[in-house]
Amino acid sequence: MFELLPGRGVVLPRQVGVLRFGMTERAAQWAVASLADVRKSWVCQAGWAFTAVYDGVELLVYGDCADREGRSERDRHGLASVVLDRCRYTLTGPSAVPVVLGGIDVFGYPAAEVLDVLTPADHPGLGLPAGSLSTYLSQVSVSCPPFDARERTGT
Repeated sequence: MFELLPGRGVVLPRQVGVLRFGMTERAAQWAVASLADVRKSWVCQAGWAFTAVYDGVELLVYGDCADREGRSERDRHGLASVVLDRCRYTLTGPSAVPVVLGGIDVFGYPAAEVLDVLTPADHPGLGLPAGSLSTYLSQVSVSCPPFDARERTGT
């Protein structure tokens, strides 16, 4: 089971560990490599990125992100975001591995039911795609909170 921790990171299955925002690329790769093969990837304005597939869920993990407006004081050092994406052949039913937020398996119920109880505005850094509400969610992401939210929470 993956457990989403908005503002902090993602707990990995099989008690492998936690991907925490701000951790180094090496530490993040080490943790994920305990689950699956890690493959280098690329994300615009990120210093590093990699993917891995575990039980029908693909992880995109990236960090060391530059500020889009060139403000170096707002660069994000270390892990900045984790995207969990269901493999396309599994979208007609629940995911084989739960992806949980606050006790709700976001890939385990139809999208309309999940979106009825979860509001991204209640979870800074949580991303839920807009899509067909007649199917299951295909993607969810957690990102390091925006600077104004981090200043309020002290993270």
